[in-house]
Amino acid sequence: MKPKSKILIIAGSDSSGGAGIQADIKTVTSLGSYAMTAITAVTSQNTSGVFSVVPIQPKEIKKQILVTCKDIRPDALKIGMLHSSKVIDEVLKAVKSCKIKKVIIDPVMVAKGGHPLLKDSAVIKLKKIIKISSLVTPNIPEAEILSGMRIVNTNDMIIAAKKLLKLGSKNILIKGGHMKGRKVFDVFLNKSEIKIFINNKIRSKNTHGTGCSLSSAITTYFACGKKIKKSCELGIKYVNEAIKSNVNYGKGHGPINHLVSLNL
Repeated sequence: MKPKSKILIIAGSDSSGGAGIQADIKTVTSLGSYAMTAITAVTSQNTSGVFSVVPIQPKEIKKQILVTCKDIRPDALKIGMLHSSKVIDEVLKAVKSCKIKKVIIDPVMVAKGGHPLLKDSAVIKLKKIIKISSLVTPNIPEAEILSGMRIVNTNDMIIAAKKLLKLGSKNILIKGGHMKGRKVFDVFLNKSEIKIFINNKIRSKNTHGTGCSLSSAITTYFACGKKIKKSCELGIKYVNEAIKSNVNYGKGHGPINHLVSLNL
């Protein structure tokens, strides 16, 4: 079977394979497409936590993007962990140079424990790269930082999404997994419509890498010709099935099952 699309992933590496570049590659591959990468940082981590982070030089990240796009042109880009202002500057230059129209950004800004991963200056730069995106997929803590408001319910998510639209992205998907309750409300919004995806919350400790996997799944469906709202719907379905069928690896928050596949 030939790959249905080509995806370039710009993100950090997770040595345990549950999140980051590794989760992205598994997701793209399981959905029948071809994954390429530009690694922004190398981490030593497992299901219990992150033990070290070694950043890749910004110029080298830019070079990875440019030489890859020059040889094998991606149908879409997925952007994840960008750990500094300089990295964001170089990635923005490279992405603009490559002129790829379909760009999905997962703004990795807050660790699972709530620790901020970007300084305020880098958050300002991140807002600049959001301007070129087709879709941004923040979780609630990230949406709070980007919108400058507290989010406690679904209506707040809608208000925050409207604020994020003003940053320039064509579409916003605020993920509601951090909110308490039996249901998960994911809010999709653009200038012409609002869609709330409602699903039962899956009780599992094995949710490592769900955000990475979701944005990569959405990117893959979008690259294969699905509309962006439908891509969000299918991506959410893929991740939910992957959580349900997790393999319970590791002593901490284990990975989801990326081998779940759905017809595009």
